[in-house]
Amino acid sequence: MHLACSECFAINRIPEDKDHTQARCGKCQNNVFSGEPVALTDSTYAHYIQKNDLPVIVDFWASWCGPCQAMAPVFTSVARQSETVLFAKVNTEQAQRISAEASIRSIPTLIFFHHGKEIDRMSGGLSEQQLKNWIMQCIQKLG
Repeated sequence: MHLACSECFAINRIPEDKDHTQARCGKCQNNVFSGEPVALTDSTYAHYIQKNDLPVIVDFWASWCGPCQAMAPVFTSVARQSETVLFAKVNTEQAQRISAEASIRSIPTLIFFHHGKEIDRMSGGLSEQQLKNWIMQCIQKLG
């Protein structure tokens, strides 16, 4: 399995018989898997969603958005509970090129990616149970 480090974004190969949640980055020596949403920028976004073998959910948000702020703790809580999906955040105010390329029209918008391909998206704030249900639906689409 290949995972991008949550700190330095270096690609790490994790043997299938090893626990990826305990893996250390070969470049920076930090944990590869953080269990927290990773902040992505215009320069790290494509690399992170394309190079990870685990699915990645990206939360497109802005600091002035009330629903974004309300959903942030829910997103973080679900990220901490998941070992099979990676979570990332894109601040649409700072990463305007990525937001435009992803056709973000409203926020918060969540996009579920697998190997860099968009599997599904959801706009609007979600409760923890709604987010978990949506993730399960996305995973089922992977087959």
